Amino acid sequence: MARVLIGAEIESAVGGVLVRGRVVETEAYLGVDDPASHAFRGRRHAGNQGIYSPPGSWYVYRSYGIHWCANLVAGGASSGAAVLLRAVEIRSGLDAVAGRRPGVVPARYSDGPGKLCQALGVDRTLDGARMVDSAVRLAPGTPAEAIVVTPRIGISKAVDWPLRFLEGKRAPP
Repeated sequence: MARVLIGAEIESAVGGVLVRGRVVETEAYLGVDDPASHAFRGRRHAGNQGIYSPPGSWYVYRSYGIHWCANLVAGGASSGAAVLLRAVEIRSGLDAVAGRRPGVVPARYSDGPGKLCQALGVDRTLDGARMVDSAVRLAPGTPAEAIVVTPRIGISKAVDWPLRFLEGKRAPP
C-alpha cells in the first residue's frame, strides 16, 4: 500500500477549508512484527488504538509531543500495519496552507510528516476515522513514473528495512 499511495491525490476539507495535493513520499510500518511500529509485539495503549482500526482508517499520533503524524491503516484490525504519509506536494489551497504554516516557503509546506499534517489541518480528531467518511480523503492519482525505495528515516529500530517510498524525482542524492 505504501508504494501504491505514491501519486495518490489527497484532499483535506478540515475546518471547511479545501486543500489538495499529491502524495510524494510514504513509509510502511508492518505492525506487530516490526520493531519500529507502534504496534510492535501487539502493544496497546490509549495513544495507539487507531493503529488497530479497520484497514482504510486513519491512525494519527503525536511525534515527540509536538507534531501530528497521519497514517493510513493497512492491515487487518489486529495486525497494526500502517502507512505513514511523509510528504505531499500541495496543488491547491496555498493561501490556507500559508496561514497554517506562516513564515514557511511554499517548497517546505508539506515536505515532512508533521509539516503535511499542519498544512492539511490534521490533528488527533481524525484518529480512528474511516478515510472515506473523513474530512481528509485519498483518491487514485497519476502514478509516479519512477519510485525509489530507501530505508526508513527518523527512527531508531529496523532502520535498514527498505520501506520508504519516494517519487523518483524527489529521491535523495
